[in-house]
Amino acid sequence: MLPEDVGSHDDLDELIGSIALQGFDLITSGNRRGPFLVIGLGNPGLEYLWTPHNVGFMAIDRIAQQEGVAVQNRRCRATTATCRIAGREVVLAKPETFMNRSGEAVAALVREFEADPARDLLVIQDELDLVLGSLKIRERGSPAGHNGARSVTGALGSQEWLRIRIGVGLNLPPEAIAAGGRRPGRDYLLSPMRKADLTVLDEVLDRVATATRRILSDGPAAAMNEFNRKDLGNRD
Repeated sequence: MLPEDVGSHDDLDELIGSIALQGFDLITSGNRRGPFLVIGLGNPGLEYLWTPHNVGFMAIDRIAQQEGVAVQNRRCRATTATCRIAGREVVLAKPETFMNRSGEAVAALVREFEADPARDLLVIQDELDLVLGSLKIRERGSPAGHNGARSVTGALGSQEWLRIRIGVGLNLPPEAIAAGGRRPGRDYLLSPMRKADLTVLDEVLDRVATATRRILSDGPAAAMNEFNRKDLGNRD
């Protein structure tokens, strides 16, 4: 039996058309792409704000600033913001789980937005094996001693996730290395950066924001071709 308010062929055609469109939406909704996740790794708390280990957080803040949004919402154990880049909805996030448990927040966000880590996720992290002033984009790979990256890989069960690695390593001269100079460790990563180093990093953060937009507009391969320049002193 037809609804009582269907009183003509035109009304019936409109009703059938509406039902068909609703059915089409249900069929195609499963094919719609959700947001792209851009997640910076770091430690929450003022004491870690300007440390080398927090350059991932700094990168998220720089992208948010350029996109005119504030990273202040809380979702999936992270502070988040939403914007659009290259026509794609983007969720910017900073996990609040501390570096060594970053994967818990990353995995929760991936589940929340039904994202494919291999296609819909970019992680931004610090990297001691790259000198300060450099960056490198990788589509996959081992954590290479980075506890945050190890946590992400463990939580996702895969190394297939895109990352931007921001160099924070010291460019030791050959004579320092010959004299037994060693790469810095935990104390360096968790100590405030010098003003001169923050000046160098400031330019890098702009490049990271540009690289992120390039990834979203043209894909990882194009971004890697543009930004993965071998810098003197890099150990990777």
